[in-house]
Amino acid sequence: MTSRLAAEIDAYVEQCRVAADWLRAVPAADFGLPSVLPGWDVRTLVGHLAGSKEGLAEHLSSRGSGRPLKVAQYVSSYAAVAEQIAEQTVAATGTDDPERLIARLRSPLDVPAGIGDSTVVAAPRGPITALDFARTRVLDLVVHSDDLARSLPDRDPLPLTRTALASTVRTLAQVLAVQAPGRSVELRVPPFVAVQAVPGPRHTRGTPPNVVETDAVTWLRLATGRADFADAVRRGLVRASGTRADLTAHLPVLA
Repeated sequence: MTSRLAAEIDAYVEQCRVAADWLRAVPAADFGLPSVLPGWDVRTLVGHLAGSKEGLAEHLSSRGSGRPLKVAQYVSSYAAVAEQIAEQTVAATGTDDPERLIARLRSPLDVPAGIGDSTVVAAPRGPITALDFARTRVLDLVVHSDDLARSLPDRDPLPLTRTALASTVRTLAQVLAVQAPGRSVELRVPPFVAVQAVPGPRHTRGTPPNVVETDAVTWLRLATGRADFADAVRRGLVRASGTRADLTAHLPVLA
């Protein structure tokens, strides 16, 4: 396994461990509480994470054919199959109690030998490189770890590891740059990423005239429709300067 793929897998496994440790302190009764995702209780949300981990191992062992999809193409298909994903989540959760679900989340991830960054796997939404598929799974895990924290707001937040959060922030910023190509706005999410996007006059020298800057967690919530851009600006969570520095029309990049 090559170093970039190994790094993504390590980030994924570490975030799974952190999530499992956090969930061990959650009373069993709280798993029946509604989550922030409509129609899912906390137990179902944890079941999604457990099933997704098992799916990662399964699909890394597969081989796909055809031109691999880019990450932005791959994740853009989620909205169209939301109902199917919900059905798969319910099936993956089954009747497992919280202890069993946590054990599944903590279980070792069996990565096949000989797989590399550019190996094309047969993922659920089409062919994609192993590296990019791992990035989509890290993204899914981090976003839903944050969903778990928001679902149980009376508890200390579920920690998001630096490496997994960094991967997610960069992936979502890159998706924005693909979906809204251009050079008129610079998005900054320090210390992880800065990208230029949005059609308009290209900036070449000096300080960009249109800048959007925010923290990592706010960006992942904006990019996935968990937060509203204008509201985040009003609350001081986003600093937007310039006549084009309104990303409302380009968000979310992943619903």
